[in-house]
Amino acid sequence: MNLMLIGILLALTAVAYQVGLVRSRSIAAKGEKQGILHSRPGYYGTLVALWCGLPALLVLIVWSLVEPGIIRHIVLNGLPSNIAATLNGAQLDVLIDRLKNIASGYGVKDTPAPYELMLAQQLKQVTLINLFAKIAVVFSLAIVGLAYARRKISAQLRARNSVEKAIKVALALCSAIAILTTLGIVLSMLGEALRFFKFVSPADFFFGTTWNPGFSSTGGSQGEYGLLPLLWGTLMVSCIALLVAVPIGLMAAIYMAEYATPRFRAVAKPILEILAGIPTIVYGVFAMMVIGPFFSMLGALVGVHINATSALTAGFVMGIMIIPFVSSLSDDIIIQVPRSLRDGSLGLGATKSETIRQVVLPAALPGIMGAFLLAASRAIGETMIVVLAAGNSPQLHANPFEAVSTVTVTIVNQLTGDTDFASPQSLVAFALGLTLFVITLGLNVIALYIVRKYREQYE
Repeated sequence: MNLMLIGILLALTAVAYQVGLVRSRSIAAKGEKQGILHSRPGYYGTLVALWCGLPALLVLIVWSLVEPGIIRHIVLNGLPSNIAATLNGAQLDVLIDRLKNIASGYGVKDTPAPYELMLAQQLKQVTLINLFAKIAVVFSLAIVGLAYARRKISAQLRARNSVEKAIKVALALCSAIAILTTLGIVLSMLGEALRFFKFVSPADFFFGTTWNPGFSSTGGSQGEYGLLPLLWGTLMVSCIALLVAVPIGLMAAIYMAEYATPRFRAVAKPILEILAGIPTIVYGVFAMMVIGPFFSMLGALVGVHINATSALTAGFVMGIMIIPFVSSLSDDIIIQVPRSLRDGSLGLGATKSETIRQVVLPAALPGIMGAFLLAASRAIGETMIVVLAAGNSPQLHANPFEAVSTVTVTIVNQLTGDTDFASPQSLVAFALGLTLFVITLGLNVIALYIVRKYREQYE
């Protein structure tokens, strides 16, 4: 029903725009010249549409948020006191759902009690009254806003200023939502991580070399919770991924920017970027079923033992996944290098390859380094590929042919299954998530700093 009301409100807003447009043009037509209006007619129409739609939409949103609680309170006030005393919060929620089924006509499996029939009828009446009241208030407010804005239109009205101010407020709210969402995520992880550190010392967590979690049923910590094996596994897999993605991605970017014909580039670049749109679970299954056995068979041919699930398998497939990040970003940076630098180098007798090595790449290096760091942060935060292809062996070793465990794999393990989120076993996942967040945030900040500090400005 709310969606229908929003749709009707949008249609009314469109009508309000036309009303404002017609009103402003009629005022302009009465003057000696067409330019007596302070703003263009479209701004007046937009202003009337905003006055018609925004207040009514805000009331509709607030009403929809508070109406379930108010209806619930009104209905439960009619519940007999002797029955209400025997029900807790969860049982009251079940009762409300049961009353909704009865009121809607779907019914329930057993025979409803007389008080349930009475409350269901009351719920039906209150819901109907609430619906008519909401419709009346929302559309009355929309009509009043339309009439007020239309009457306010005059040649001296600064409609453009008002509309632009409203747009600025909307943009600021969108920015605030993004910032507050990030802040909320950080604070939620920080709060749960601090609860975890009441059971495990931060020094043991950040500097421990053994990961062997185990908790007693009484809440006390047992086992060892050293982060270094997980962090080392994460870095090992990420480094292998970068060793695969950086050369291939950079060479692909150089070819498409400097050598490829426009027709080939128009086809090849979108195809290469398709790799970024493939779900990571597909990469993980591909690594587990194809790449892992292939590396294991290849190792057997040369006399080297390579596990099917290993850091090499996960890193190689992850490198394939992040090739578009390196290639696309580097390509965009290389293209921005002015043509005059290339022509100057060629005019001095340098070959095309020498021009690329000694002129184009140095000029584009800050942006390319930023692309590398952003790709590294993407690799560090990857989950599904390492869950399926890296194995689950939190051991501190330097052999890429053996299984490893990463921070993301451990977070999945700690939060999988029926776990109590008040227990230390689950809380450790938030400490790991906070650590991973700080690492990726640091890489992003470094990338932005490099790009801004060393970026070349060309005319």
